Amino acid sequence: MAKKEGEENIRKLAKVGGGHTYSITLPIEVIRKFRWQEGQKLQVKVDEKNKKIILKDWE
Repeated sequence: MAKKEGEENIRKLAKVGGGHTYSITLPIEVIRKFRWQEGQKLQVKVDEKNKKIILKDWE
């Protein structure tokens, strides 16, 4: 099924394993832009006020 214009970055949340973890796929363009590699550690920050999740390189 073809995606409508403007929907190319719409993703579904998926449950992983026993249900205590969820995942979401990222567009390959994002992975390439930030030069992230498989297995790389990322830090997840939560902005509850604005309902945002921020991903950044783990130091």
